[in-house]
Amino acid sequence: MNSKMHAVGYLGKILNARVYDAAIETQLQHAPSLSKHLQNNVLLKREDTQPVFSFKIRGAYNRMSQIDTDNMSNGVVACSAGNHAQGVALSARMLRIPAIIVMPVATPAIKVNSVRNLDGGEGFVQIKLHGNTYDEAAEEAERMVKEEDRIMIHPFDDPYVIAGQGTIGVEILKSRVGQPLDIIFVCCGGGGMLAGIAAYVKRVRPTTKVIGVEAADAAGMTASIRAGKRVMLDSVGLFADGAAVKMIGRETFRVCNELVDDMITVDNDQICNAIKLTYNDARVILEPAGALAVAGMKKYVEENNINSQTLVAISSGANMDFDRLRFVSERADDSERSIAITIPEIPGAFRRLYSIVWPRNVTEFSYRFESAERPAKIFMSFQPNAPQLRTLGERCEKDFRKVQEDLEKEGFEVLDVSHNELAKVHVRHFAGGRADLEKERLFMFEFPESPGALRMFLHSLDMSWNVSLFHYRNHGDDFGRVLVGIQVEDRCERLQDFLDNLGYEYTEETANPAYRSFLRSTD
Repeated sequence: MNSKMHAVGYLGKILNARVYDAAIETQLQHAPSLSKHLQNNVLLKREDTQPVFSFKIRGAYNRMSQIDTDNMSNGVVACSAGNHAQGVALSARMLRIPAIIVMPVATPAIKVNSVRNLDGGEGFVQIKLHGNTYDEAAEEAERMVKEEDRIMIHPFDDPYVIAGQGTIGVEILKSRVGQPLDIIFVCCGGGGMLAGIAAYVKRVRPTTKVIGVEAADAAGMTASIRAGKRVMLDSVGLFADGAAVKMIGRETFRVCNELVDDMITVDNDQICNAIKLTYNDARVILEPAGALAVAGMKKYVEENNINSQTLVAISSGANMDFDRLRFVSERADDSERSIAITIPEIPGAFRRLYSIVWPRNVTEFSYRFESAERPAKIFMSFQPNAPQLRTLGERCEKDFRKVQEDLEKEGFEVLDVSHNELAKVHVRHFAGGRADLEKERLFMFEFPESPGALRMFLHSLDMSWNVSLFHYRNHGDDFGRVLVGIQVEDRCERLQDFLDNLGYEYTEETANPAYRSFLRSTD
């Protein structure tokens, strides 16, 4: 049987899949903000609303419901630290099948407890922590299959798992009977959901495209389809950990290689932006892997100039680790560009710099005085173009280049670090390094955030004292906060008068232990 016939053979398996004892038929929700943003009719398939907050319950339950419990002596085993583990745990309790779920030792306690809680204290689910990596945990699960005669519940490379995920495609087409449906975007890790949806949609409605989306640092399906065979990745990134798979499935590759129309990869910033965009419409915070389809849809639309079509993106999971929210927030604004600038250490240089960037919205401005004999190093982030033009990537890029050229004409050295991980994660927080300065006092200022608020604040700092440190970051709060270092005598009545008449709320932070131990050198 060739691969095409094998893929077509999934139609019956999908239509007869047993999923709805555990899963729900999720909403195909119109996304008005995304639709306007992308100039297409965008629909979200809300798999994040499943009982375990991801699509994985479909495949896990369908696979486990096929087990003949009369002939099963030792139960099942699965290896997962995430959504698949939750799907297996809930299915085990509902079907009353003993299950051991192997997780790496370093799995966060919140994930271990979420799986344990799904057992409901009935004793059907046992968690085994083993190994330092997923691969070591997977080896232990395989050992238990061979030596303890347990049944492996694979997260993706199993026909019944694939068929269970394929019911998502059934629901999508049922919701769009007699209505346009041009492209379905599906996240891809091992390929189970992508294979299942493609197997059904390409048989029933072949004119609808099915496009898989992978994280750029875990693009196993993309590499395998390009090579014409399964490719083992040397390593995978872990930001979208729900889709971080070194080797895609043999069965999933066979189906996807035959039926999937295209693959697209997205980076971490694009994933974070997709989380933000989805939140605007669905009021849900998707996990990184759960936002892959939205990120891929946005990139595909922009690269291929797609408009006025009906697009579906699977919002596949919402088991977000709370600790990642800060990173997501920092990286979610796709209109933000960052530059490292070298300017002369002379009075008025700040204003000259800002006057060139104005009226664009500055979201971060970081400076630290090092020496009067050396140029000043500044980290700045801003949003090119007016807000209503941010969806037009080419215009934003053109405007960014204009700012860069204007700064260089002024004699400033400019380096684009918008896509530099080191700069964005670390350097932005200590532009200029540390300095041991005499007579430096530190002040935290607050002002209501509004267009031009930072500009007004900079103009208000018209004083004779030297500004030795300046850091501002727009976090979307109602109030902006600026940290400013000023070289001045400890007791200076003129400075006190200046601060009192400045018109901004402020607190002095010179005695703050963090300032003493980090911002000031103690060497």
